[in-house]
Amino acid sequence: MRILPFLLLLISFAGFAQKPAKVKLTTTKLGTGLSVGVPAGFNPLPDDGIAVKFPAPRKPIAVFSNANGRVDFSVAVRQTTFESMDYAVLSKVYKASIQRLYTKVDFLKEDVRTVNGREFIFFEFVSTVADTRRSNQLAPIKKYQTVQYAIKGPEVFVFTFVAPAEEQAQWQPTAQAVMNGIELK
Repeated sequence: MRILPFLLLLISFAGFAQKPAKVKLTTTKLGTGLSVGVPAGFNPLPDDGIAVKFPAPRKPIAVFSNANGRVDFSVAVRQTTFESMDYAVLSKVYKASIQRLYTKVDFLKEDVRTVNGREFIFFEFVSTVADTRRSNQLAPIKKYQTVQYAIKGPEVFVFTFVAPAEEQAQWQPTAQAVMNGIELK
């Protein structure tokens, strides 16, 4: 009978230990009317680091990476011809664009939502890029991603959080907190 109270005590402590910790974000201003929540332990990449990690003519305006560089949060701004604020229609366009980028996309969530008074198109998914060459096939690369889009005037703001798919459970709460920490006025 003495064992039963001890076991109940252990079970209650195990329940407390499994509660996820609150994600700590640092508010970072990226420009007039734009601030984001950056996870603790993430650091901004310098311009040359961004150029290496994102080799494209239009680089993101900011990239923050964790200590080992495997997880990134990036913010990009692009010109857009979309004048419509019909995010339900634009959501279909952006979804098709995401699907063209990868060999396979498993969408976990997609919606139009309001964050800090601003509407965003939101996608959460696991992407796979597979080597389709006949020789020297490499293992597929799988990533867990969240992406949010918002149109402001002639620009579309793209917020992307990317982590290895095998670390999805660890990074999912952080990705959601980051996306909820965006303020675009």
